[in-house]
Amino acid sequence: MISTPLGRFRIIAFLEGCSFLLIGFTMILKYKYEMPGPNYVVGMIHGLLFILYIGMLLHVAYVYKWSFMKVALGFLASLIPFGTFYADKKLFREEN
Repeated sequence: MISTPLGRFRIIAFLEGCSFLLIGFTMILKYKYEMPGPNYVVGMIHGLLFILYIGMLLHVAYVYKWSFMKVALGFLASLIPFGTFYADKKLFREEN
């Protein structure tokens, strides 16, 4: 799976989706329990994973010659909770 650009991208997409969901939990810690530390750390990790996700999305789109619509849906998936998991199931599979 990690031997192809698409396989590496799918791993990054999974990690980015997990960090996005973890941000929701750390936001509760930050605003309800006044613990900003976890939110800062997870927010930084999520930001780096998001940038890596976008870069890998563009790279994979170039290598596999994806349509603009598929790239746009891949980008939108990164903005919606659980979006990258859904996109992995519907968009980011090996093409035959």
